Amino acid sequence: MKFTARKLVLTAILGTIAYLLMMFRFPLPFMPPFMDFDLAGVPEMIGTFLLGPVSGLFIVLIKLLIKLATSGTSSMFTGEIQNFILSASFILPSWFIYKRASNKHQALNGMLLGTFCAIIVACVSNVYFIIPFYATLYGLSMEAVIAMTQAVNPFVDSVWKLVLIGIVPFNLIKFGVCTSVVYLSLDRLRAIFLRREFS
Repeated sequence: MKFTARKLVLTAILGTIAYLLMMFRFPLPFMPPFMDFDLAGVPEMIGTFLLGPVSGLFIVLIKLLIKLATSGTSSMFTGEIQNFILSASFILPSWFIYKRASNKHQALNGMLLGTFCAIIVACVSNVYFIIPFYATLYGLSMEAVIAMTQAVNPFVDSVWKLVLIGIVPFNLIKFGVCTSVVYLSLDRLRAIFLRREFS
């Protein structure tokens, strides 16, 4: 599909919706307190499936640019970079599988692969880059970060337990919910989109 004016407008609208959904974020019980749950991945994935991977990435970028313009950054842009990387690691593998047949079954298979990829990226990036950077930025030790998580989940007493019972289940829930919402709504949204595209 060509990058038409209509496609550009839809990309901007979905990016704005993603930003609004990102603002309605909240922590999950027993999960790391520095991780917030939101449904911004839903319009990002819908946009990727309906408009293509370039539009999907632009939706993520628009979401983050609006966020930076309205509330700035509290992490010297590392939180926004992490958000972009995780979103990309979710939507791009999903599109790679979906484009083979462009049906609901392939969409589900793609999002399952995307969820797996995003979880791996989240674990590696948080343990080796993001959490150490945050700790340095706010003058904390890794032990202090673990203690913050232990306050809501007493089973977390090491970095690897933070990964196994913190980062992994959090992202599994987050991307799993996004996958479920997109899967249940994709056929109807695609029918509406195609009807208007050729009307």
